[in-house]
Amino acid sequence: MTPSARLQAAIELLDWIIAAARDNGASADNIAKKFFKERRYAGSGDRRAIREHVYTAIRRWGDRPETGRQAILGLVAERPELRELFSGANYGPAAIGADESVAAGPQIPGWLTDKFSSLIDDTERKALFDRAPLHIRVNGQRSTDMEVKSAWPDAVALALPNAYELATGTKLEDTALFRDGALEIQDLGSQAIATASAAAKPKLALDLCAGAGGKTLALSAMLPEDSKIIAADTDRGRLSRIEPRKRRAGARNIETVLLAPGKEMDALEHLKSNCDLVLIDAPCSGTGTWRRNPELRWRMTPKRLDHIAELQQRLMVLGSELVKPGGRLVYAVCSLLDAEGGDQAVRFLADHPQWREISIDLPIGRQYRKGTLLSPHHDGTDGFYFTCLEKL
Repeated sequence: MTPSARLQAAIELLDWIIAAARDNGASADNIAKKFFKERRYAGSGDRRAIREHVYTAIRRWGDRPETGRQAILGLVAERPELRELFSGANYGPAAIGADESVAAGPQIPGWLTDKFSSLIDDTERKALFDRAPLHIRVNGQRSTDMEVKSAWPDAVALALPNAYELATGTKLEDTALFRDGALEIQDLGSQAIATASAAAKPKLALDLCAGAGGKTLALSAMLPEDSKIIAADTDRGRLSRIEPRKRRAGARNIETVLLAPGKEMDALEHLKSNCDLVLIDAPCSGTGTWRRNPELRWRMTPKRLDHIAELQQRLMVLGSELVKPGGRLVYAVCSLLDAEGGDQAVRFLADHPQWREISIDLPIGRQYRKGTLLSPHHDGTDGFYFTCLEKL
């Protein structure tokens, strides 16, 4: 493909991504996979160049452009070499019109700028758009540090046990260690939350928003074999991914439960006041994961944020009813917004005097509003807020 044709393909792919963001459709990565599957003539170099154009545009514009062409045209002032590709020749984009609308504005949508946690300064905000590192969690029941260092001599040991950073782009899925369940790809921040959750060695734990089971599997590797972990979620597709993952990891203490949205207690009634631990990795805006999913900015609106915050508080109340006296509730979000983090913890504790905050000694993170804040610049992790609460 010519450089002009690559740019036109990027515009078309951006159109798909913009529409999905507007209509709450598939993620940018999944859309890109489908896009290139339908264009098998695009070689590896073509795909790499197209993705570079697309993700440069996504990272640059905080507010969602109307079209892919607007998004790319907005880059021309900063990357003037793109202008000559707008000629209509070689399957490239049409020439630039005199009055064309172009994308403009900052990287972070204006309505969000004052909603970040007070610890997130300009340096931290810039780091939200850095390239994300590749972190792995080693399953200590299936492997050793020596085996990891033998497979990847340049692996960097991180602040938590069994946590490593590998070179970006390292292929893991075809390695014997991965196939044998010896490791999982997992951000250090997620590992920290699992570590905090496992601190009291709960006998019965519920992962209320388990998704595909990343933190469930981490808990399983950290807890004694006689513990029991229930992974629950309302998303059948994501929950179904736990079964092959737990078989690969040899995790025999995990059960899965599919929940009906809004009627979760129907399936959880038997756990009322019985759980030693309830982990709530709640649905959120994903502001802490912009390094990996920058198009999430294009999906969020004030109304959607309010809706998510209401859901988060409902899940906290629901989870609290399942914890036994002396048990713990861990609430976490991959967000750096006060409305989803500290505000939720403060509100819950004010409304539930039979609960108290407890501190967990971790080598990363900063104490912040009844909990802990993790961020890309300070901790090298995705952005997270989590709080550990104990039922009196």
